[in-house]
Amino acid sequence: MNQEPNEGWSENPTDAQVEQEKLEQEYMMDTGSVIRTKGKHAIHCLTVVGLIEGHTSAGQTQKVTKYEHVIPQLVAIEEDPDIEALLVILNTVGGDVEAGLALAELISGITKPSATLVLGGGHSIGIPLAVSGKRSFIVPTATMTVHPVRHSGMVLGVPQTMRYFEQMQERITGFVERHSAISEERFVELMMHTGELVMDVGTVLTGEQAVKEGLIDQMGSLGEALQYLYQQIESRG
Repeated sequence: MNQEPNEGWSENPTDAQVEQEKLEQEYMMDTGSVIRTKGKHAIHCLTVVGLIEGHTSAGQTQKVTKYEHVIPQLVAIEEDPDIEALLVILNTVGGDVEAGLALAELISGITKPSATLVLGGGHSIGIPLAVSGKRSFIVPTATMTVHPVRHSGMVLGVPQTMRYFEQMQERITGFVERHSAISEERFVELMMHTGELVMDVGTVLTGEQAVKEGLIDQMGSLGEALQYLYQQIESRG
């Protein structure tokens, strides 16, 4: 008996769909990111959680975001025509300064609509990441810790070391000023504030305070961030 040309063909798309969903699930488990959402617009969800790991590997007991894993994701987001926007969700204690700044620069360079959402915490070098999107959001219960650049390990007590710290701090404050509504002078003032943090210098801002200072654009959660991205996508035609 001759087989019809299309006989059995309907099973192949189903198998392919199952395989695709399996790959996307594995991708989400490995990277903590969603390739693209399945709403009316395709949005890539990128998470930055725990410690931002840089050139030195963190301990096995620490939850980390590896910057060498995030960089190719950002390149793919920019190049993939099927991805229409980027949503970055942050709950980070900070971490490697250069790695954090590198990721912040890449996110700010994405030409597609982008939004950042701070949940829990956006501390230390997480602040440049929090302001790197075209629109930043923060929930009321989140906090952001602003403090000077720290260094662990051996430090040489020479003028060159102090100048290095100053330059690094200038890079951070300059980036934050360019991508938010806070002035560099006010950001440094918050960074150098004494009396609030035990055995440390700096300021802890609640979500409402972060918006009031101009560090974050607006209060809001997932719904507000997605609504902003939808509006930006649709306004592009």
